[in-house]
Amino acid sequence: MIVKICGVRTLDDALAALDAGADMLGFNFHPPSPRYIAPAACAQLVARLHRRGAAATLVGVFVNLPPARAAAILDECGLDLAQLHGDEPPADLAALAGRAFKAVRPRDLAEARALAAAYSPPAPAAPALLVDAAASGAYGGSGQIANWDLAAALAEETRLLLAGGLRPDNVAAAIAAVRPWGVDVASGVESAPGVKDPAKMVEFIARAKG
Repeated sequence: MIVKICGVRTLDDALAALDAGADMLGFNFHPPSPRYIAPAACAQLVARLHRRGAAATLVGVFVNLPPARAAAILDECGLDLAQLHGDEPPADLAALAGRAFKAVRPRDLAEARALAAAYSPPAPAAPALLVDAAASGAYGGSGQIANWDLAAALAEETRLLLAGGLRPDNVAAAIAAVRPWGVDVASGVESAPGVKDPAKMVEFIARAKG
């Protein structure tokens, strides 16, 4: 079970996530988010991770940014993948040439399958899709739970990363219900918006990988 800790803003939080067993770290470049990190600060953080020999897949989270700008930030920060978390068309995914995957918020199975077809194939070592909760007026981080029935139907057909309202106390149930490739958490392992709680990360990852 792949675990992604998203919305990392400090070196201490990154190291705590990795020590707890995280496979992927997400860095949020959407300025309205309480988890926003500036590209220059992210580049410094990632450089320090590399100097310590930390091993993880590093993901930049973007909302409606032109693909050329997203690619430039990936290069500036030394990140592996872009997570397109806004209303980006399939052409934006294609423009990133195997360096990106798409977050979707489907409201029914037909829409979910159409999105899966539109945003494939997956990049190497990435999910085909991230399924998040369909929260009105939000691009993620709302704490609302995604539709597990829809996610389970998609997970039978594609490599899926499940997000949306996951916490230490429900992640095992989510995995049992959906059978995803991996799980993604931000607010569910925080003590305050944008502040990771090491104990919650340890518990979340242990339950996810248990």
